[in-house]
Amino acid sequence: MPLETFWALLVFAFVASMTPGPNNLMLLASGVNFGFRRTVPHMLGIATGFTTLLLAVGFGLGALLHALPALGLALKVAGGAFLLYLAWQIAFSRSMGNVERASHPISFAQAWSFQWVNPKAWVMSLTAMAVYGNAEQPVLSVLVVTSGFTLLCFVSVFSWTGFGQLLRGFLADPARLKWFNIVMGLALALTLVPMLA
Repeated sequence: MPLETFWALLVFAFVASMTPGPNNLMLLASGVNFGFRRTVPHMLGIATGFTTLLLAVGFGLGALLHALPALGLALKVAGGAFLLYLAWQIAFSRSMGNVERASHPISFAQAWSFQWVNPKAWVMSLTAMAVYGNAEQPVLSVLVVTSGFTLLCFVSVFSWTGFGQLLRGFLADPARLKWFNIVMGLALALTLVPMLA
């Protein structure tokens, strides 16, 4: 891959990873409600799940979805339903989770699995492989694209969770936390709009 193309890939990966989407909004809310340390499994689940999705798309799953539109529709429906469930959970959370409470952040397995039904993750994966993949060096190009995205995915998940952690003090007030969670839940639900359009 030429150096100019690699830099373009990194810019695309940075913008795509850092812009608000389901993962980033959930991490922000988790950073606020549970803190950075308790959100680490969620962060790692996103990063590894997205990396696995990128590899799968690069090595043929994207072509399968184009050949079987019903499978793509099923993924959209499942993803949309799970996203609405998560939005509901966030919107109606009324207190910061702590070790003593039953409340808990999203697990590694849940975050990993969510990548497979996350509309933004699919769009990013399909776009990245279509634009930056190279038919002459398919394996190398898939590995380069995946590596670039994985690196910037870690930057994104740490940044969004860290920002949530910084807001914990301000949102320790129950009224502020209530409205923050409502706004985050609504924002998460609104990420479905591009998928439905």
